[in-house]
Amino acid sequence: MEAYSLLALKLLMGILGLILQIHLLGKGNLAPTSAMDQVQNFVLGGIISDVIYSDSIGLLQFFPVLILWTLLVLSLKFIKNHNRWVKSVIDGKSVWIIVNGKVQAEECMKNGISVHDLMFKLRAAGIYEISSVKRAVMEQNGQFTVIQYGDESLRYPLITDGQVDPDILEIIKRDEEWLQQELDRLHLEASQVYIGEYIDGKLVAHRYPS
Repeated sequence: MEAYSLLALKLLMGILGLILQIHLLGKGNLAPTSAMDQVQNFVLGGIISDVIYSDSIGLLQFFPVLILWTLLVLSLKFIKNHNRWVKSVIDGKSVWIIVNGKVQAEECMKNGISVHDLMFKLRAAGIYEISSVKRAVMEQNGQFTVIQYGDESLRYPLITDGQVDPDILEIIKRDEEWLQQELDRLHLEASQVYIGEYIDGKLVAHRYPS
């Protein structure tokens, strides 16, 4: 009976740990947007399941490990949100695989995207001709985003989490001087912008709460 009571307490602590991480990290972790998010979920699940089924690990050992993992994940999330280089190292970067109707074969091969995978993703998006694709990008979680010619409602995230994306500036054929003028027009600094979109030739900024 004592063994079952200990198992129930471990299970309860594991559930509370999951709830704590969901509240601290946000519900986005339930639908991972990067490989690192998936790894975090797998490791947390592994920690909880191993402890639950191991008689040699008690509550006093379980609790510090759970807290330590939560603090580690929170620290990584904070660093990623404030340092683009660290974010690109941990999560990787989005990869442009089709630009102006031309396949970027070198990028596809570098990222292990076969011709079969590429054509399958395009067919799944209802596209059967590469020449009709203006931009196709493989996102950090492996999903494809496809933009066709004639799409007038493009949304380019120029600024995310207060950091300017120079690759997007290059894609829309703008420079940092133009971006600074747009920020001045809005009386903002880049660090004050939660997300900045390129819409109809202008910067549309959604700022951090005051």
